[in-house]
Amino acid sequence: MVDRTVNNFYFPGMARPRTFDEAQVLRAVRDQFWNKGYAATSMDDLMRATGLGKGSLYGAFGDKHQLFLKVFDTYCVSSVESVKKTLEGPDAGALERLRQYMLGVATASAAPANRRGCLLARGTSELAAQDAHVADRALETFRGLEAAFVRCLEQARAHGDLAAHADSQRLGAMLLAVFRGLEAVGKAGMDEASLRGMVETAFEHLPAPVKRRR
Repeated sequence: MVDRTVNNFYFPGMARPRTFDEAQVLRAVRDQFWNKGYAATSMDDLMRATGLGKGSLYGAFGDKHQLFLKVFDTYCVSSVESVKKTLEGPDAGALERLRQYMLGVATASAAPANRRGCLLARGTSELAAQDAHVADRALETFRGLEAAFVRCLEQARAHGDLAAHADSQRLGAMLLAVFRGLEAVGKAGMDEASLRGMVETAFEHLPAPVKRRR
């Protein structure tokens, strides 16, 4: 059997092993960008937030831009996966799952603690115009969220909770706009009742199925 304990030691000429929790460091980096934005965050800020020196940060993750892209990509992927997981379930109840999810977003968006918005929105508004990677990743994320909504709507239509002629793609795109709008107006201070009212109005206007005759 091969003895792998040598990996726990450092020898002159070898790169020093990492002595920090990478996930914890990246969370600190993410929160720093999230709170201050990309341009307003300096390497000194990141050093203070993580407790690491510039050499350690550069050696492990690259420069400031590379660090941002890493945490931005991770945030985007986890956001889509979280929504997909929340909306998973049988055809029966799919529309209600989607409605309850959107109402939850409305409530969260109205909370003072969430006034900073999400990293996706902040990074997109600040960098997408000049950073193709951020623009592409943001668009991919929005498409992923839209696809999760469309899937729920298709399930609802199959179960008879939406009209047979309902266009799930167009309705999914509309709900994506509502979803993103909730955060934007929530950041401005709009109250929870108003945000939840927007969601209820959107769902009240979805094409209803023709009532089955007895």
